[in-house]
Amino acid sequence: MSLAIFDLDNTLLDLDSDHAWGEFLIEQGAVDATTYRDANERFYQQYQDGTLDIMAYLALALKPLAENTPEQLAAWHQQFMASKIEPHILTRGEELLARHRAKGDRLLIITATNRFITGPIAERLGVDDLIAVEPEIEAGHYTGRVVGTPSFREGKVERLDAWLAEEDVTLDGAWFYSDSHNDLPLLERVDHPVAVDPDDALREAATQRGWRILSLRD
Repeated sequence: MSLAIFDLDNTLLDLDSDHAWGEFLIEQGAVDATTYRDANERFYQQYQDGTLDIMAYLALALKPLAENTPEQLAAWHQQFMASKIEPHILTRGEELLARHRAKGDRLLIITATNRFITGPIAERLGVDDLIAVEPEIEAGHYTGRVVGTPSFREGKVERLDAWLAEEDVTLDGAWFYSDSHNDLPLLERVDHPVAVDPDDALREAATQRGWRILSLRD
């Protein structure tokens, strides 16, 4: 049995769930349309450029969790799953998960998107193990703050190392599938790095290193 690790956004999904959640909140009237969209787009561009300040972004992204009740958030997320996520789950991504599952591999999603958004998505995909940004919860309500190290860039490696130690699992023979150059630190750690529909920077790096390049898009 080996560990098969998957990025989520633009890898198993053909969109970025974090960005899509921001757009969904705008549609619900939960945030100011102009200021939130401007900030959401700016941070998304910074992510693509490799210049994102993750803590600055999370200050924006986690604020609506703190400003709304758990009941309202749960209702919104149910709508979000149906309208924004389900149509964007890649069939070939599910087939890839199934192939690793059939081999007896342990499946893990690791994402820079927070657990509130991604927990139900991982469950929908049948993946029990998830490493995500952890929003702080006090007395049953989100605070808008983060617990621990965000699972972003080198933070993914730090969080994965802690998970491996806790689960008594190794990276021997491990796979990691990702679309983003932001995941180079983790791709460089595994025996089987795979660039999935990669951005330009990751495609160049994968080509230079002789890594497999895969498309899960139709």
